[in-house]
Amino acid sequence: MPLTDVAIRKAKPAERPYRLSDAGGLFLEVRPNGSRLWRYAFRLGGKQNLYAVGAYPAVGLQEARQLHAEARALVRAGVNPSHARASEKAARVAAGADTFAAVAGAWIEAKRTLPDRPGWSLYYEAQVRGIMERDVFPYVKGRPIRGITSAEWLSILDRINSRGAPTVAILARQLVSQVYGFAVSRLLADNDPTFPLRFTITRPQIEHAKAHGGEVLQDLMRRVAAYGGNRTTVIAVRLLLLTFVRTAELRGAPWDEFDLERALWVIPPERMKMRRRHMVPLSPQAVALLRELRQITGAGRYLFPNFRDPQRCMCATTINRAFEHMGFASGYITGHDFRATATTWLHENGWRSEVVDVQLAHAKKSRTDAAYNHAMYLPERTRMMAVWADYLDSLEAAADPIKPPRGSKLTKRQASRSLAH
Repeated sequence: MPLTDVAIRKAKPAERPYRLSDAGGLFLEVRPNGSRLWRYAFRLGGKQNLYAVGAYPAVGLQEARQLHAEARALVRAGVNPSHARASEKAARVAAGADTFAAVAGAWIEAKRTLPDRPGWSLYYEAQVRGIMERDVFPYVKGRPIRGITSAEWLSILDRINSRGAPTVAILARQLVSQVYGFAVSRLLADNDPTFPLRFTITRPQIEHAKAHGGEVLQDLMRRVAAYGGNRTTVIAVRLLLLTFVRTAELRGAPWDEFDLERALWVIPPERMKMRRRHMVPLSPQAVALLRELRQITGAGRYLFPNFRDPQRCMCATTINRAFEHMGFASGYITGHDFRATATTWLHENGWRSEVVDVQLAHAKKSRTDAAYNHAMYLPERTRMMAVWADYLDSLEAAADPIKPPRGSKLTKRQASRSLAH
């Protein structure tokens, strides 16, 4: 009787190994240590042979049957599938296809969004590629994925953690672990050497976005007005305040998402955290800033290109670094705080929660999510964004001009670094 997923999940280890048969010589071997291994028993040249198909659950029932069918076809042709796999492995080694970097590249390709299938958002794909290229690949170089030990991975994670980035170290381990899961399912690795390291890095306490009151906003706007850094950075800060989108959504925005005549910004699903198309009504103040910005960066792809490489967008740290140059303590105010700040003020001033939530792209995971419409409440949201912009104008108009705060005057080297991002 063919195996079922339910029967496999219910299979418990015993004192001795035992088999759960499927069909055509395919069976699952359940070992006392709990491991479950797919095997294919066959005869070739008058001799009994055993072929290792893969390990469950990395290789599920349907994939095991597919691999079994491929192996049976080889046997019928008189080829031992174990020998065929050895030949393929030798070819991969010769081509460098079994290196960690090559396998990770195949894994990323399998996860990325393509026209015919959904996948990662562009932001998340860029985040994954950034961690791999910056923190992983340089330290494993051309190493075969099977040859990298747990101790070596611990050294790589410790290097990331030692620079004060424990969250990045934790994410790097999780990503590397997923690469190994991908490799095991394709028989390119036998296990995940990062599994024992999953608790070696302590996760820092999460700092949630802060909702700042009018006094802090007023102080911020005074400092923004006095800031002597890059004008595009100033515009970025002001647009974040006016639109309260996520920082990554603004930094990575290309010009073709904006219709200034209609005062509308449409963000495609692949750039949104919730993977849904999102509309941002633009207040007159936001449109004026965008028209100014177009005179500066409109010839390129991005609103905020990286100074060193215009094919990339503004660096992730640029806005928060600008707050520090303005005299704010590190972390006291961040670009993400503007979402909480706007949300709090709008709720306090009578705007409906469902309208605010849609503008934040926070539609609930329920019937609202199923019926989500990017144009929902658009007229009301347009009025809401205009009222919020007018409120910010009123704060700025009431603010007294100030001199740049002590410590905010940049050295030539600091100014150069700020402009470079």
